[in-house]
Amino acid sequence: MVTDTMDDTEFAALTEQHRRELRVHCYRFLGSLDEAEDLVQETFLRAWRGRDQYAGRASVRAWLYKIATNACLDFLGRSVREIPAVDLPTASGAHLAPRPAAAVPWLQPCPDDLLDAAIARETVELAFLAAVQHLSPRQRAVLILRDVVGWSAKETATALETTPASVSSSLQRARAELRAQLPSRRTEWRVESRSEERAVVSRYISAIDAADDAAIAAVLRDDVRCSHQPGAGGHDGPEPTWYSGLATVLEGWAPALHGPSPLGLRMVPTRANGGPAVATYFRHDGRYRAFGLNALLIVAGKVAEVTTFAPTVFGAFGLPDVLPD
Repeated sequence: MVTDTMDDTEFAALTEQHRRELRVHCYRFLGSLDEAEDLVQETFLRAWRGRDQYAGRASVRAWLYKIATNACLDFLGRSVREIPAVDLPTASGAHLAPRPAAAVPWLQPCPDDLLDAAIARETVELAFLAAVQHLSPRQRAVLILRDVVGWSAKETATALETTPASVSSSLQRARAELRAQLPSRRTEWRVESRSEERAVVSRYISAIDAADDAAIAAVLRDDVRCSHQPGAGGHDGPEPTWYSGLATVLEGWAPALHGPSPLGLRMVPTRANGGPAVATYFRHDGRYRAFGLNALLIVAGKVAEVTTFAPTVFGAFGLPDVLPD
C-alpha cells in the first residue's frame, strides 16, 4: 500500500513495475512516444505528491491508471494540435493520393521491445492509434479505459469524475467515430505469423537492394499505399504525404533506385507496433546515414502499406544514426 511515510526507494519498488504499461496507455492517448514518456514521468510525480491521498480502496495499478489518464487529459487541454483536413490532390500534385483521415503529423512508431507481449496487437497498430487521435480527449479516455483497459462503466466514471450513464453515451459516440476513421478493409486483414512476415520483409529488402522493379512489384500489393511523415525521407513539410497504387509508388521510388546517381542504401529489419519495420540508411559522404524508418503492413503475403518516419525515431529503437563500417 502507498503511504505518506514511504521513502523514494519503497515508492519506486511499488510503482515502477507499472511503468511499461502506463507508457503504452499514454502512447495510445497521444500517438507520440516522446510525449508518452513525458506523461509517465508526470504520472509518477503526481502519484508521489498525492500518495497521502491514496486510501487503498483500489489497486495501485488502478490508482496509477487514473492519474495517468487525467495527466493525459490535462496535457491535451493545454495543447493545440490539429489534424489536417482531408484534401483532394491539386493539379500541381496530381500524383498524390487523397490524404486519408487517419493521417496524423505527430504520430510516432513504438518499438516492440517497449510493448508487453500480452498487449492486443490491434490496440497498438498505427491505424488504430491514428484513428484514436480524431476523438475528443474525453471520448479518447472513455474508449481506452472501457475497450482497451477493460474497466467497467462505474470504474471509468469514478476515474473521470462523471456518471456511468455519461460514460456509456461517450463510449457509443467514440466507437462510431473510431469505426469511421479506421480503414474499411481492416477487419479483413489476416495477421501474418512472424515467419511469414520475416519472409516478406526479406523479399522486400532484397528487391529494393537489387533495384529490381519486377521483384519490387511482386512484393507490393496493387493498391499499396506509401506515406512520409513530416521530416521523413527528406520531406520536411508539416503534413504527411501519401501515395497510392503500385505504378505511382514505383514511379516515386525510381529516382532513388535508377536516377543518374542512385542512392546506395542498407536496410536493417526491426519491429514496430506489433508488426515488421525496416530502418533505411542511405550512403552519404562515404557513410551509411539514417534516412527513415519504414513501418510495413503485410496483408496476404504482400506489403500493403509503407509508412516512413523521420530518423529522429531511431534512438527509441536502439538504432545508430550512422552504420559502422
